[in-house]
Amino acid sequence: MSPDTLNSLFSLFIGFAFAGALANGYQAMAERPAGFGLLQEGVAPKTFAAVPFLVFAAPFIIMRNTLRGARIERRRFEFVMMATVISGFWSLMSGTFFMMTLRAAGVLG
Repeated sequence: MSPDTLNSLFSLFIGFAFAGALANGYQAMAERPAGFGLLQEGVAPKTFAAVPFLVFAAPFIIMRNTLRGARIERRRFEFVMMATVISGFWSLMSGTFFMMTLRAAGVLG
């Protein structure tokens, strides 16, 4: 496996792990699951604070909603696969950003 492939895979895993940690941390604090409905609370500082949170927690939220929808609503395979690819790409990008931030801070070598 090439170093670039390994780095991308690691970024994908870090992105999903970071998204899961954020979403579960929010659920523990707010006692309700995180969702995109946080953006529908009107113009308020709380809504603006939800944007960066959702940017990084979105892969987990997308996959949670997709898997629940596949089980409960019997969604088609194509929809589930498309949502999985979108969530994976989003996780790859957020994981890459997170890794670049850690490297810039000197945490990673």
